[in-house]
This record gives sequence, structure tokens and C-alpha cells, in this order.
Amino acid sequence: MTAELVRGQNHPLSQVRLEIRVSAGTPVVAAATLSDENGKAQGVEWVAHPGSPTLPGLEVSRQAAAAHRLAVDLDAMPASVHRVNVLLCLPPGDGGGPVSFGSIAAPSVAVTGLDGTEVATYTLTGLGAESAVVALELYRRQGAWKVRAVGQGYAEGLAALLADQGLPQAHQLAAGINEAVARGLARSVPAPSARTADGDRSRQTAASALGPDQSGSPYGTQGPQAGSGAGHPVNASAGSTPAGSAPTGVPTGSAPTDASSTPQPAPPTPPAPGGPIDYTHPGRRNAAPPPPPPTAPPAQPGQPATPVAGDATGWSMEERLYNQVWGMFEDLARTTAAYRSAVDFADTRMEKELDQVLSDPRSRIGGQGDAAREAAQARHSHLVDQAREALERDLVQLTAEADVVEPALPPAYARWDNPVWHAYRVPMEMPMALRLGDLHLPESDPLRIPMLVRLPLERGLWIDSGNRESSDGLFLDSHELRHLALVSAVAHTARLLAVHPADEFSVHVLDPAGSGAHALAPLVRAGVLAAPPAVGAAGVTDVLGRLTERVDLVQMAVRGGAADSLPPGFDTSQQLLVVNDFPHGFDDRAVNQLRYLADEGPSVGVHLMLVADREDAAGYGPLLDPLWRGLLRLTAVPDDHLADPWVGHAWTYEAALVPPGSDVLQQVLTKVAQARTKSR
Repeated sequence: MTAELVRGQNHPLSQVRLEIRVSAGTPVVAAATLSDENGKAQGVEWVAHPGSPTLPGLEVSRQAAAAHRLAVDLDAMPASVHRVNVLLCLPPGDGGGPVSFGSIAAPSVAVTGLDGTEVATYTLTGLGAESAVVALELYRRQGAWKVRAVGQGYAEGLAALLADQGLPQAHQLAAGINEAVARGLARSVPAPSARTADGDRSRQTAASALGPDQSGSPYGTQGPQAGSGAGHPVNASAGSTPAGSAPTGVPTGSAPTDASSTPQPAPPTPPAPGGPIDYTHPGRRNAAPPPPPPTAPPAQPGQPATPVAGDATGWSMEERLYNQVWGMFEDLARTTAAYRSAVDFADTRMEKELDQVLSDPRSRIGGQGDAAREAAQARHSHLVDQAREALERDLVQLTAEADVVEPALPPAYARWDNPVWHAYRVPMEMPMALRLGDLHLPESDPLRIPMLVRLPLERGLWIDSGNRESSDGLFLDSHELRHLALVSAVAHTARLLAVHPADEFSVHVLDPAGSGAHALAPLVRAGVLAAPPAVGAAGVTDVLGRLTERVDLVQMAVRGGAADSLPPGFDTSQQLLVVNDFPHGFDDRAVNQLRYLADEGPSVGVHLMLVADREDAAGYGPLLDPLWRGLLRLTAVPDDHLADPWVGHAWTYEAALVPPGSDVLQQVLTKVAQARTKSR
């Protein structure tokens, strides 16, 4: 039976191998400190945090997340450790995130066995201005371990908490943890948006012409649209776009609406005296429930169910496939984490048993010692084999699921070699997400998980042209790698053009040195660019000036509620700026403009794709650190630099490139260009 603890209450622990599961409504940082019998940590080496996540018998998450699983092996704790303190803190923010636990839903912490059975739970209620908290502690008393609900918060933050743990260098350690968290957020694949209470993702569409919405701005706000219940379908003039994604050229959560085609809700009619009360939301539009997802035929006894494409929840096949892919991503992350944890436990156990054998002089040599070593190695092999068997079983099921899901993916989610591209048509609406490549782990090769990111892009893309050695040992010279990076950028750009309606996505290219002419040729030949690639310092100044002015203009209109003041015929389409060979051709003013576009552009539909080697910009020093951290780093060659949002594994990323010799890219771009010509 699960013990539901209140602050100060304790509960005995009957198991030594545990998981501490943290659930919060927003990303939080989970860490842990080890303490002696006086409750003091002996030094920074007694702190497990995202920058140093493992200690003997303890492992924490490598990044901030809304859910954590901390692995604890109490038997592996050093004899001098008497307490394990579980800490939670809010990640360092840039003004957009919560600053105290009082402004978010109360986080909860559960102590579970390895099978997920809950031993004790604790909900941290009553927090206010605190931004760091000791959630609970595992402590040793008379040879037995117990858990106590603590809930001690610190309004001064993580540094004050660590100082209270007896660490004199608490401020330096807190700064190091915050830096590690910032790096982790920069390399993390963005998690899918949370579903609404009734499982719906609102779908809206861009109108054919600008018109005032209820907020007075064609770009709207991030709140729910007037005339719709939050998180419920909103009728629009044509088509639909996914929830969590704004219509074309519009920041997330907003939509330009055509007042002439979108009916406005009538004010609610008050009930007649003594009559029945109508509890229907006055602005909610009733929608038919989604058709049920496809079901698999009944499985044979003892056999796993046959996988079916699109059997996840969702209001459309596109959304179901999106959720199914993310479910596969999470399943692979967690089953691999279980396997690695089991192997670590087997290694730790064997080392402990061998240490015991070697500590006794009588068993170091001779038959008794050899037998003990063989027995320890046999137990280790048995545990590893069991873990591998469980992993293989899960991999077989996931591989079978991938085999049926991959052919069913729409163009936005599909690889370039998928036959779906041969029947490609320019879409009428923006999709939920876009495939940027594939992800895999060493234990699961050759299983690949599509890397899907939501649209519109919430952060820019950085195609790294400086990573000369890939994770598979391939070494490329600088010139070849720069070319591959730009080829990768062209493939991503072509996919973005292909998945948007013809007149709702514009691409600008900066190639100051003119070194990317060959790689950019498919885009130039098809005529899908807003203008020919800009070259030289003058071209850089012109393009950056126009896009910066656009961002300023739209921001002023949004903040001032003056949508009607936008120039007639103002282009509301999404804008993508592709920059090759940065920082060549950039002066200090241009660099600052680029940073401004990276920070402010996504909120008003201006996105950045940077092809660059960070070492080339080393002369700018820390000035560009926020730029690199703010962009999602991708590579042209396989590289294990991305992390999942659940466990924090290092996933190998492979770009979604066009197969050699294939004409699919040119065929798709030709259709995009033809559709643009017809729409003008």
C-alpha cells in the first residue's frame, strides 16, 4: 500500500534499489546531495546534478524536464553517507519561465520500486516565493533506510539551498549547475506540446486577407481566441492547422482572421426567470468526435499485439502518427534506460563482490578465490543477459511498429526516399510538425526514430559545419564538411517550402562569399527563393535590415493593438533566413541584427537557419554564446549531441538528406514553384 506522506512524516523502505519519480507542471531541475551523519555534504563531489549526474548508487537527470526518474541503489552508498537529499529547483530563466514554485502547480515526488510500484508519495504544497526546495530525504537509521517528506524551500534559490547543505562553494556550484542546465536545454529535442484536458488540439487556419480579430491585431495573442473555449476546435474560413502551431506567418497561439468569413459568436442569452439554465460555453463550437483509431487484429496467446500505423490518440491521422512517433521515441528512451540501469547494477554488484573476495587474504589466491570470482562473474553475466533479453524483446516490437509506421507517414514526416513524395501535392495548410532527421541509440541500431519538431519553429536551426569527425568515425576535411552542411540546409529548406501552402512561406538566402552557389542551385533553379542569394557585405546589410524592420513593425503593431496601421498588402507569410558561412561578411552591427532576429523573430514568423562553424566566430567570444544556445544544433554527419526530454540519453542524429542520384528534390521544388506562380 502506498504511503501518502505529509511534510515531516517518514516511512520505512523495504527495498534498496529504488526510483525517485518527480512530476511537475513545468520543467524543473532535479539534483541530489549526499550527507554525513550531521547532515552536511563533504564537498561538490557529494552532489549529483545535470553537470555531474552520477555518484556511487545515485544517478539524476541530465537536464531540466517536467518529469524525472532518479535511480538510487542504497546498498551502493558509501558507508559515510547517511542521507540522500532530493532537490528540485526552477531552471535559470530569461524572463519567460516561472520564477517561483508558488506560480506553478505543486510538484509531486514518488518513491517507487524498479517495477514502478509506489512505496511513498509526497506532494509539495504550500510553496510560495521559493525557487529551490529539498523535496524529501532518504536517511539511514540503525542500519535501516527510511524516507522523510521535507518540503524545505529557499526563496534565495539554489545557492542558498546548497549553502545550507554545508557547501562553502555553494554559489560557484549553483552557477555551474545552471550553466549545465542551459547547455542541456540547448541540446534537447523539444518535447511535444501537452494535450488539452479533453484530448483535443485546437485547429485554426490563416484567413485569405488580414482583418481585425478580437484583440485588434492580425497576429493575435497567446491566449485563447475569443469565441472559442480554450483548447477546443475553432471554426475557420478554410482548412485547419494544428494546435500549438500558429497559422502561416503568425506566432504560436495566434491567427489572422478574416472578419468577413469567420462568424463571430453571439452574446449569450440570459435564461428566462424560472427556466432551465444552459451550461453550454457561449463560445464553444461543438465538433464531432474524431473517428476511432485503427485497431490491430487480436494477437495470438503469448504474442505481442500486431502494430498498426496511427493507433495513437488524435483528431486526425496526421496527429495520431505524430503522437505515435513520439510514443516510440519515449518507449525506446525508457527501455534503453532500464537496460543501462540493469547493466550498471550488475557491474556495481560484481565489483562489490570481487572487493569482498580480495579483502580477505585467505581467498585472494587458491581455489576458493577463483571459485568466488567465477561465481561473481556468472551472476554478472546472468543479470546482463536478462537485461539484454528484455531489451531485445522491446526492440523487436518497436522495430515492427516502425516498419508499419514509416510507410504511412505524410510528406512532412517522411524520409525523402518514401514513395509518398512521388504523389506530392502542394498542401492547403501547414502540418503539425516537420521531420528534421532520424535519431538512434547504440543499443538499438539499426532502429531509427523520426525526429519531428512542431511548426511553426519555436527556435532557429544551426547546421554545424565544424564537426569534422562523425560518431561513426568518418573524418571529413573542412571544405567537404562545409559543402555537406549547406546541402543539408538546402534539404531542410526544401522540406519547409514543400509542407507549407504556396504563398505562406518565403525564403531569403545570405551567401556573402558566394561559396554556396553549387549547393544552392536546386533552390535557385526552381525559382522558389524570394530573391537571388545575397552576396557581399552590402547584401548582408540589405537583407538583415529589411527583416529587422519587419520584426520591429509587427511587434509595434502587436503591442499597440494597431493592426490596421500595417502597410497595405503586407506579406504575412512565414519568413526563413538561411545564412551560409557565418560570420563571413558580417560586421558588428550585422551580428547584433542576427542575434535580434534569432531572439525576437520566431514570435512574429521570422526564422533563422545558420550554416556555421562555431570556431570561425570565436573572435566574438561570449557575445555569441546566447545565439548558439538559442538555436537547435544539427549536423551534416551523424553525431550524438542531442538529448531526449525524458531520460537525457545522448542520441545520434542523422540528417534527412536526399538519396544520391534522386530527382525527388527538384520535382518537389518544381511543383512548389508552379503553385506559387498560380497563386499570384
